[in-house]
Amino acid sequence: MLHATMAAAIDGARSLAHLEEMGRTIWQAHANAALDDDGAQELAERLAERRKGLVATVKPVGAVLKRISIFPLKRMQRSPDRIAARERRRLLAYSGPLPPALAARFTPAQVAVLRIIRDVVAEAGTCALCLDAIAARAGVCRRTAQAALRLAEGDGLVSITLRPRTGRTNDTNVVRIISREWQAWNRHTPRRSALPGGVVVPDVPTIGCKANPPTDSVFILKGKRPFTRSQKSAEGQGSPQVAGAEGRGDETERAETVRRAMAGLFGR
Repeated sequence: MLHATMAAAIDGARSLAHLEEMGRTIWQAHANAALDDDGAQELAERLAERRKGLVATVKPVGAVLKRISIFPLKRMQRSPDRIAARERRRLLAYSGPLPPALAARFTPAQVAVLRIIRDVVAEAGTCALCLDAIAARAGVCRRTAQAALRLAEGDGLVSITLRPRTGRTNDTNVVRIISREWQAWNRHTPRRSALPGGVVVPDVPTIGCKANPPTDSVFILKGKRPFTRSQKSAEGQGSPQVAGAEGRGDETERAETVRRAMAGLFGR
């Protein structure tokens, strides 16, 4: 009796929700031993057939809304040469654009983005480049550049000023460096030079030599024109002052001559 009643209820169902309720009732009756295995299986198959018929007749209430925008869709930014982008990213990251304590908070790709920000700020005072331009120069994707700026803003390194425009595409954000530690680091960074492709790296200062040669020691004889050691070595023994001193043939007399010359020079 229960089997026939439930079968008639399944055939007369007009909604998927009613069929779901009938399915729960069937298996509850089977658990309570009101239906045997064969009867529960037959009702379940009948319910599945009825569900297929209802799904085919169901029509959507309204049309699926599409994206409505006056601006074109943004295409994913990809580098034409991924190997060159990777090398550029590493070069910028390891050139020391941040103090070590600050650079340790970011990944190498994010440090490369901050290097581009620093270079533009050093030239123009602020950075108003769009994210795509920053990402292309740093050799990263747009999302990485955006994440680097957000982390830098959260750590208090930079300030980002939004420039919305009603009815038009928003203007690019303006980025300023506000960290005193980073500003002091930039002031003591060596002068930068540009490489082909728009990559800017710091110059390596030359070491190991002086700009000016050392000053020669001057020996002045009393009443004679002064001469230097370099002139003495160049002229050899042709200097009249030295020749007169060496003609005496006495080391003590030469030392006395030099002593009297130095005493006359310093007024002693």
